[in-house]
Amino acid sequence: MAIKSFQGVRSKEENKKKYNAPILVEDYMTKKLITFSPDQSILEVMETFAKHHISGGPVLDKNGFLVGIISEADCMKQISESRYFNQPILDKNVERFMTKNVETIPHDMSIFDAAGVFDRHNRRRLPVMKNDILVGQISRKDIVVAALKLTSHSWK
Repeated sequence: MAIKSFQGVRSKEENKKKYNAPILVEDYMTKKLITFSPDQSILEVMETFAKHHISGGPVLDKNGFLVGIISEADCMKQISESRYFNQPILDKNVERFMTKNVETIPHDMSIFDAAGVFDRHNRRRLPVMKNDILVGQISRKDIVVAALKLTSHSWK
């Protein structure tokens, strides 16, 4: 007795639908950023964090180039140390508090590779660069949202 195939009729290659989901960082990054300057006061930065419900942002020099990133964590560390040494911090500027060695990712990196960067470096946000120019910022939450939007057919 012959064995029947229960796979059904196979579709021709030209009839298959191609699904091209956006999977690049530039498809999910935030493009309208709140940025800071190195000479801004830390008090102004903390007020901006509270007003806009953000936890950090890129620091740009006068020419618009990325020179650092400032976060709530940077502020918390300095607030704690200022109390210990009984010194006010509010009159100090961003340059003193910001992280200067900033990890960045390219705009055309896949969200899967970006997830790996987040996992390895334990960052909450990463500046996105195109030709050495800041074009956006992507957060861990953006990566999670991107993954939820993808179907199993688009995971490569």
